[in-house]
Amino acid sequence: MDIAWKKEMQHMDENAIKAYGISDVVLMENAGMAAYQVISKNLGVQNKQFLIFCGTGNNGGDGLVLARKLYSNGAFVKICILNNPEKFHNAAQTNWHIIQNLKIPVFINPSLEEINALLSPEDIVVDAIFGTGLTKDIRGILFQVVQTINQSNNPVVSIDIPSGINADNGKICGIAIKADYTVTFGLPKVGNILYPGYEYGGKLYISTISFPPELYKAENIKIHINQPTIIPQRTVDGHKGTFGNALFIAGAQNYFGSPYFSSLSFLKAGGGYSRLAAPASMIPYISLKASEVVFLPQKETVIGTIALNNFDHLLEWSKKMDIIVIGPGLSLQEETQLLIQKLIPEIDKPLLIDGDGLTVLSQDLSILKKRQSATILTPHLGEMARITKKSIEEIQKDPIHMVREFSQKLNAILVLKGAHSIIGLPDDHIFINMTGNSGMASAGSGDTLTGTIAAMFTLGLPIESAVRQGTMVHGLAGDLAAREKGEDGMTAQDIMDAIPKTLKLLRESQTSARPFFFQGFETIG
Repeated sequence: MDIAWKKEMQHMDENAIKAYGISDVVLMENAGMAAYQVISKNLGVQNKQFLIFCGTGNNGGDGLVLARKLYSNGAFVKICILNNPEKFHNAAQTNWHIIQNLKIPVFINPSLEEINALLSPEDIVVDAIFGTGLTKDIRGILFQVVQTINQSNNPVVSIDIPSGINADNGKICGIAIKADYTVTFGLPKVGNILYPGYEYGGKLYISTISFPPELYKAENIKIHINQPTIIPQRTVDGHKGTFGNALFIAGAQNYFGSPYFSSLSFLKAGGGYSRLAAPASMIPYISLKASEVVFLPQKETVIGTIALNNFDHLLEWSKKMDIIVIGPGLSLQEETQLLIQKLIPEIDKPLLIDGDGLTVLSQDLSILKKRQSATILTPHLGEMARITKKSIEEIQKDPIHMVREFSQKLNAILVLKGAHSIIGLPDDHIFINMTGNSGMASAGSGDTLTGTIAAMFTLGLPIESAVRQGTMVHGLAGDLAAREKGEDGMTAQDIMDAIPKTLKLLRESQTSARPFFFQGFETIG
């Protein structure tokens, strides 16, 4: 499933009308019918009470169609028009004329007092106020209307996107409707998928409203939901080398978790041979928990970090590996930083850089230009800010463009970790990952991601697919752990322990008549 910018959706509407002759009246009718389907399925219609809030744009027109369909099927309907009805145009105007001929109570520009009197505890509220047409923060009486709806605790259905959510970044424009259900049209908008817009939308439904597939599957749409890919079957007579060799350059005194989680999660995710290059004094302690990992003791600096004179030894080992991970818990000790700076351009294998490796890289991004093999960067927001020299606030305003720009600029696969992680490929394509939960916001979680991605590559996926699949598997493991233990107090250990079960679920799905198809929303006709 693809995801659209607001402009792309507008172009889709225009093309449907001009190139295919699908009138705006038909599209609006289909949108209203889709919203009706969602309500009928989840809340019921006959003898139910509805209070529908309409703006005077196309979103309001969708609300008018819905009002008519609810009314014709036995619901009690009231409509509040929150602007001058003379501003209705085209299909919305047509539907406004129809509404005026029906015995549906309509309240034009009601005061807040009137709205409070109209809104009863039995009402199902429909938000058809702005949709994607919002261009500025909600203020004044409309702010108070949204606030009243949110405070009512009535069930709320939003049409297209909750009013107040920016369709291009999911941010709140002053205030936003908190919906229980949202039905959007054609394709989900970026704001439907990114947080906080995704959370404000409740359960999300998608309807194509009769757009031809060539419109909503167009090649120029470059943002996609991150879907599971087919994991190659394990060779029956394979040995540990068959399923890949990974080298993890990680760890420093006081950072025992990062090397442990990154190297062992590789094995938990199906990788064959995990080697951990860590300071020699740490290895006896890590080996107590990760005895399956093969250890490469490294010479240390005076404060217990990996010393620069390990360079030749590490470079030689990297030549024998399928993929290398560098950075988890390495520290920012000056000599160790220099080691990282020297290794990054010289390692001629796929290289995943995380943690302290990203901080060192941010000081001189030009060293990536010397690399010939694939590079994967997995920053959280703070690390992304250091890489881009932008503030966290700037990145949050437009995370997709930021990921796209730096993935291309650095010729690297970039995973911006967070709620609905964003994966950028150097070829301009973006994937938004839908698995994961807030319980994963704990120390060591990102380290389990690095090992999972590495394992997906050594199991036989192309590097871009491995990053996508690893991110999806990691998030799904977190979801399984949360289902068992709850999000509070969930640890990286819980996530890592859930990875084998996650892979089992996905492999079983590959041979099932009903394959696992996680997308974070439901499609309707």
